[in-house]
Amino acid sequence: MIKIGRLTDYGIVLMTHMASHPGAAHNAAEVAAETHLPVPTVSKLLQELARGGLLASQRGVKGGYELARDAHSISVAEIITALEGPIALTACSAADDSADCEHESLCPVRGHWARINRAIRGALEGISLAEMAAPLGPTFMGAIGGAAAARQTLPLITEGT
Repeated sequence: MIKIGRLTDYGIVLMTHMASHPGAAHNAAEVAAETHLPVPTVSKLLQELARGGLLASQRGVKGGYELARDAHSISVAEIITALEGPIALTACSAADDSADCEHESLCPVRGHWARINRAIRGALEGISLAEMAAPLGPTFMGAIGGAAAARQTLPLITEGT
């Protein structure tokens, strides 16, 4: 299974929350309460996202964290990279890890993995934080949900009715 880590998932949740409230400074306790995540986790993630250049932090009474740039200019790929490092499906396809593979010079699929990585990275770079913060439209929900989306819009039918 290919998946991002739980902390990265939470980091995307935090970033979309902040994108939904632009221009406001957010503290860890407030964001934790509104996203239903533990304060220590939120605090750690906010610090990592600030180190990654995606959040700006300000100390003081009116301090807190806010997006370092407009949500339209921050990609999902940037968030993942800030929290997990370079996006790569295999160790040899990460730009800085290829020297670790003893089979690199003989590998017949290495170039294909690089192509797949570029496609995935490109897809994630093509999705902005602003898009992630926006609610999904009914057309898209129907396309991804199929029967599940139909169940949400149709009344519940039980036996005998």
